[in-house]
Amino acid sequence: MVQSGGAGLRERKKQRTRRALVEAAFRLFDEKGYEETTLAEIAAEAEVSTRTFFSYFASKEDVVFYDSARRMDLAVATLAGRAPGESPADVLRRLVRDSMCWLTTYEEFSFEDAGLRLRLVLKEPTLQARALMMLIESQVRLARALHESYPDELGPVEAAAAVGAVFGAVKLAIIANMDSGSSVEDMAETARRAAELTLSGLCSLG
Repeated sequence: MVQSGGAGLRERKKQRTRRALVEAAFRLFDEKGYEETTLAEIAAEAEVSTRTFFSYFASKEDVVFYDSARRMDLAVATLAGRAPGESPADVLRRLVRDSMCWLTTYEEFSFEDAGLRLRLVLKEPTLQARALMMLIESQVRLARALHESYPDELGPVEAAAAVGAVFGAVKLAIIANMDSGSSVEDMAETARRAAELTLSGLCSLG
């Protein structure tokens, strides 16, 4: 039992250190700019060594997208765990709703943190390139998961079209709302509306 408790304590300490690094990085990105912030400065702000930084992240880009892998795993699990009688449009609607929650509930980060990340991605070319590659990879993975959840109802093409339509609409709505100067809460609501508009045309699926 002592060993188990010790392992749990170590894991919580790792989680606190990782969160401190992410918070420090976003704070510095906001104050100084992404390119101007160094890894050493992030480590110092989080009160750890640069060596410790590399135990958690390989680069500043990895810090910006710190939760992407976890959110993708949750999304795939949502599609794989569709309820009996749930249509493809319904499960996509639920996925969009849950995704907006996951965006700001990971380690208790806020809508403001999500907004800062979006502004960084829209502004920095290196982050734009990384985000584009992640977008393509994630949509391919989601389309595959949707097809596997409805093998008798959706072919690979239909599943890919549905995922691309819904998440393309959501992402474009968020970007458009960011350009208009709305709050991140407003952007979240706009994303939901965009998903509903798209899904209303996908209700025939299944």
